[in-house]
Parts: sequence; structure tokens; C-alpha cells
Amino acid sequence: MRDGGLYKTRQFGNPKYVGDPLNAVKIFNEKEVDELILLDIGRPAKERPNFRLLEKIAVESRMPLCYGGGVCRVEQVCRIVNMGFEKVSVSSAAVREPRLVREFADAVGSQSVVITLDVRYDAKTRTHAVFTENGQVRSPWEVFELCAELVAQGAGEIVFNSIDREGVMNGYDLDFAQAAASRINIPLTFLGGAGEVAHMRALIERVGTVGAAAGSMFVFKGPFRAVLISYQRP
Repeated sequence: MRDGGLYKTRQFGNPKYVGDPLNAVKIFNEKEVDELILLDIGRPAKERPNFRLLEKIAVESRMPLCYGGGVCRVEQVCRIVNMGFEKVSVSSAAVREPRLVREFADAVGSQSVVITLDVRYDAKTRTHAVFTENGQVRSPWEVFELCAELVAQGAGEIVFNSIDREGVMNGYDLDFAQAAASRINIPLTFLGGAGEVAHMRALIERVGTVGAAAGSMFVFKGPFRAVLISYQRP
């Protein structure tokens, strides 16, 4: 989401408007989507979440919801969960201050605290770096050291969003997914690269039981990326 609308980006750039969030929720309801993650990419940490819009989404939705964007205080987490969202995603705030995760987990339970980490491959170091502020700021953390700290603080799930593959639709980063799954013992979800059901199947076959998330795959159709909200069953 951005400025109240639903957008899809490619490698965190070139945002394309794909519709009204409430209308999208209604369509995904009818298609019996397993879970919907809404990330407000235009909501910096200094701005509070758009609670009025989130209330409307929570009332409309018949599927599990996760929201992220501008969440940095425990009272915000509690308010979002009390609206009916099952999970709250924290990104930049958790990278800057991992101790916040403990406060959030103590308030609403670890199962409702999701950490979304935007990662990009660094060819020079042959490692993945963590970025914040919509991919603009590189964190000094090594990705798996950060994950260990977040798990210790009470994170219930980690979503890895690949900046390199986001919106490209050519498959997940399977090597990174396998490395992450071998080092982290809480639920993981991978986002970035899915363009067809076969990509999801390849992720599960390679890594095991993890979440396979997608954005472009569910809102675009064809080589010209025409907007068509859909939901494919494996």
C-alpha cells in the first residue's frame, strides 16, 4: 500500500497502481486466499499507521491478515491486533532496535510478531545484506546474526523479502532460502521472485515446510503485466 492505494513494485522501484485495497480484499476473500500481507511502503516509522483504513480492511476481510508499515510502538501493535489482524510485521524499527521485538511479543504473543527483512545479495562479500527504509539504507547487521538476535527477542516469524527478485517473477532465491532454513528454527516465509506455481513448488521441495509468498503473481497477467487480481491453487 501507498497513499491509500495498492501498488506493486519491481526491485523496490517503478511502482504500478493495481487498485483499491478494500476492493482487492473483497476479491481475495472470494478466492479463499490463505493469508494476506499488507505492507504500507509509503509509511515511514515517524508516521503512525493509517488506522482508519486498517479498520475497514479488518471488517471486510475473511482471511488471516498481517500488516506492516510505520509500526514502532507497542501501543500500535496492540491496536492493530485488537482490530482483528492476526499478525503485525515490523521491519526498520526491529532492525534498528531489536529489543522492541521483546516488548511486542510480551504484549501480543510471539505468534503475532512478524519480522520482515529486505535482503539483497552482495557479490563482493558473497553474502546477503539487510536493508531498511524501502531498500535505501544498508544495515550493519550480518543477516543471520540479526535473525538470531530477533529470535532471542521473541520474534514469531521472519519474512525474507528479496530486493533483487522482487517483482521479477523468475523464481525464488533457493540457495538463500535453504541457508536460512538451516539456521533459523522459527517459521519462515520467502517473498520475491514467484511467477508461477512451479516456483512455489520448487521452494518447498528444496527447503521443506516454509511460507511461499507472492505479489506480482497474484495481481499481474501476461508479458505486459496487465492488472488482474487472481489466486492460483497448486
